[in-house]
Amino acid sequence: MAEIQRRKSVTAMIGGVKVGSSAPVMVQSMTNTDTADILGTIQQVADLARAGSEVVRVTVNNDEAAKAIPNIVNGLEKLGVHVPIVGDFHYNGHLLLTKYPGCAEGLAKYRINPGNVSVGRKNDDNFRIMIEVAVKYQRPVRIGVNWGSLDSALLTRMMDENSLLPEPKDAREVTMEAMVVSALNSAKLAEQYGLRPDQIILSAKVSGVQDLIDVYRSLAARCSYPLHLGLTEAGMGAKGIVASSAALGVLLQQGIGDTIRVSLTPAPGGDRTEEVRVAQQILQSLGIRSFTPQVTACPGCGRTTSTFFQEMAQQIQSYLRDQMPVWKGHYTGVEEMKVAVMGCVVNGPGESKHASLGISLPGTAEEPKAPVYVDGRLFTTLKGNKIVAEFIKILDDYVESHYAAREKEEVAIRG
Repeated sequence: MAEIQRRKSVTAMIGGVKVGSSAPVMVQSMTNTDTADILGTIQQVADLARAGSEVVRVTVNNDEAAKAIPNIVNGLEKLGVHVPIVGDFHYNGHLLLTKYPGCAEGLAKYRINPGNVSVGRKNDDNFRIMIEVAVKYQRPVRIGVNWGSLDSALLTRMMDENSLLPEPKDAREVTMEAMVVSALNSAKLAEQYGLRPDQIILSAKVSGVQDLIDVYRSLAARCSYPLHLGLTEAGMGAKGIVASSAALGVLLQQGIGDTIRVSLTPAPGGDRTEEVRVAQQILQSLGIRSFTPQVTACPGCGRTTSTFFQEMAQQIQSYLRDQMPVWKGHYTGVEEMKVAVMGCVVNGPGESKHASLGISLPGTAEEPKAPVYVDGRLFTTLKGNKIVAEFIKILDDYVESHYAAREKEEVAIRG
């Protein structure tokens, strides 16, 4: 796969982690706990971080939430979870950041929505105060425009100006332009109040796929700040996953985007970490980053009346995901391994040969044996009722023999 050329941007830092064109595209997520619930928030942040979220945002909307931040950060440190925590502020951020210095210092970054502070009104004191706090503690700021809370004064002015043109643009086009202007004007204002360009990240979130693509193309062409991507209110289940993948896939393929979040609405009692896995899968599917070994599995057809290959594919995928936290610390490059679990002889051997390891299970009326391929060559043929356990043993041996050797070579080079 051809390497995607990233858009050139300045490189920012979030809690010691680089963000920008010189750094890997970062996966972000956000808690949905009441931040004042310290133990609950610590647990969810830890879960998100262990799932692979490299930055976690929390709501800071009242005194109790602001007071909880130092305890949350300390609690995570005690668990050995080292992930930057971002504070999400609306309306009263200027009050909370000045009233609670422990909050201001404990957070690794502040998110400010210019539509929900004083930018564009009689004065911009609230915005200025938040920026001055960021300057004091040397914290980066994400200026996050959202079309659901766009600066109404700016939008009204631009709509009025547009109506006077000989050929007015449609309302959608003016709204998209207003989002870009709001982000850029706010960034310029932040610089005037003391933030450096490498302390500013921009986002302009909408909930429509084509809207998101259009607004980010425009924003990317007009600034060099790092950009955070994500559909706002992407939705639930397949809708949210498909919409986010479609929008982010186009932009990332064009080199636009330095951090991403997939804002899925979880089902009641659902797993919040799903949004992290989806974001990782988008990046891995595009060949931008690798996070975990990939499993190729056929969808099944009339040749695969048995559900055994489906169950095996699920078991192998779960096994790989569970092992990754251990493997990642010991085996260099293991996240790039590819495994194929196929259900019949039609495409099974071919797919297996293209994978690092592959197994072709017997389909309907086929001989009850499962050839296993390693690095494109037939390695063995499995039979009987212990195929899964035997294949996992082959998989473990492959990881040990292929990726441990690389680790030892790196140790030898460093030595």
